Amino acid sequence: MITRTLSAALVSLALSLAARAELAPSPTDARPLAVGAHVPFATLKTADGADLDLSVALAAKPTLVIFYRGSWCPYCNKHLAALVDIEPKLLALGYQILAISPDEPANLRVMSEKNHLNYQLLSDRGMAASEAFGVAFRVDSATVTKYREYKIDLPPVPGEPTARWLPVPAAFLIGRDGVIRYVYSNADYKVRASADALLAAAQQNPAN
Repeated sequence: MITRTLSAALVSLALSLAARAELAPSPTDARPLAVGAHVPFATLKTADGADLDLSVALAAKPTLVIFYRGSWCPYCNKHLAALVDIEPKLLALGYQILAISPDEPANLRVMSEKNHLNYQLLSDRGMAASEAFGVAFRVDSATVTKYREYKIDLPPVPGEPTARWLPVPAAFLIGRDGVIRYVYSNADYKVRASADALLAAAQQNPAN
């Protein structure tokens, strides 16, 4: 029985590593989920360290989901702060905002207070959601070294001690049915969908 269980575990690990071998080798190779796709299952962490089932959160109301690189990224800080201006209008349309990053849960509250955010930040340290949404990519070794010099702690790729990965910044509008209505992503992390563009997309996709 123990041997059978161990064999099953090894097979599962091998399949997991094989699947991760397909991890996008660069931001330009990432393939985010498209409009019409159903949101995959993922469990995230709140700022308090509690588990949050993303599918349950999305079923509550239509959602603008933002993937960002982390609290250390000035472009992410600027983008998240800009969403504060449109949040009341999104709420009036029936939408909520959830922002997801590889940040540790403890860093989420600092990020929120720093940018005066009212919407919820979620931790995807294991990159499960980023990978499932198709925005995860392998960070090249030169960038890993550069970020390490700046004391930026990138999330490790499971099973690969020296490898690191990040999400391509992206925005998804998702209905309560879990179907994606709008997608924006850009391999250039300096380029984001403007707050006005996201609001316009929400207005063109009535909450349901």
